Amino acid sequence: MAKRVKTTLSLDEELMRHVRVRAARTGRTQSEVLEEALRQGLGAVQRIRAMNDADEEEALSLASEAVHEVRAETSR
Repeated sequence: MAKRVKTTLSLDEELMRHVRVRAARTGRTQSEVLEEALRQGLGAVQRIRAMNDADEEEALSLASEAVHEVRAETSR
């Protein structure tokens, strides 16, 4: 098991509400939900960066565009 590091973050209230809800619905801790989201997000950015030979900023922009497209499709 990886060594754990305790840290303090300042996050948007609405985002933390989503974290609390997901944790409650899945029976996991808020830390577990946040860690999974970070791993998935960072992994996606790395994959996009590698596939598009992009720098970090370009990869983040492409990832953000993809998220917005998915949200737009699911809200229809």
